[in-house]
Amino acid sequence: MIDRQAKFHIGQIVQHRYFSFRGVIFDVDPTFNNTEEWWLSIPEEIRPRKDQPYYHLLAENSESEYVAYVSEQNLLEDETGDPVGHSDVPKMFGPMEGGIYTLRGEAAH
Repeated sequence: MIDRQAKFHIGQIVQHRYFSFRGVIFDVDPTFNNTEEWWLSIPEEIRPRKDQPYYHLLAENSESEYVAYVSEQNLLEDETGDPVGHSDVPKMFGPMEGGIYTLRGEAAH
């Protein structure tokens, strides 16, 4: 297993490399930690490796908001500077400062 530092961090806003959604990271798994069924549901041509960090996002697209689980290789830093409009953001994070959200004390683990 490769022991490496996560490229992105909690509170950072990211966007998906292939799909049109963005979100704020609220948790990080050092390697894949979901079901095999979930992993196999990803189209093979963009299916990510399991030996990398995976991120839990409060995600949004133009139609809805949801929680997403995304591999590091499929994320890019969001450079819009826009806040994330997901309704759970104020529950988990304080105000955005410098493009980064600060995790609220009671939400940290």
